[in-house]
Amino acid sequence: MRLRNLLLIVTFILLNTSVTADDFKVDENNTEFNVYTGMFDFSDNGKRSTLLGFQHQNEDLNRDTIFGNISPITGAMITADNATYFYTGVQAHYKIGALNFTPSFSPGYYNEGNGKDLGHALEFKSEIQLSLELPKESQFGFSYNHLSNASLGDKNPGANSYMFNFLKKF
Repeated sequence: MRLRNLLLIVTFILLNTSVTADDFKVDENNTEFNVYTGMFDFSDNGKRSTLLGFQHQNEDLNRDTIFGNISPITGAMITADNATYFYTGVQAHYKIGALNFTPSFSPGYYNEGNGKDLGHALEFKSEIQLSLELPKESQFGFSYNHLSNASLGDKNPGANSYMFNFLKKF
């Protein structure tokens, strides 16, 4: 809970600082798409389900901060049980040789469909991703995330998921 509050405060500060054109990093390949698939709520035998997702990042909006390179992300995922999650948030990017470490935080709208009831429509996704650089501006990675409503609802069961990611810059 304390980590989530810290992430909310950091996100608020980063989004509310003054921004000038010099703060943005512009690159020839400025759009990154992340297509991922994996297991939604793998730790709940009764409600686990496969998932498919898509995420977009525009590198024109990158910003170098004291916390590293920060950029906005937007995405959506759907499970085999028709649960959906639409989100927008921020991610940090750290490059370690051919490896990339990318933590992110994204609030979003969750609809349970025929899947797991997470207790509230507003859910927060905390995620970490490790990816390996591939030729032609591509990456292959693995990520883990946790969805939680931060006790906004009557219940807060949360959901833990893992995904395999393919990222491509255009």
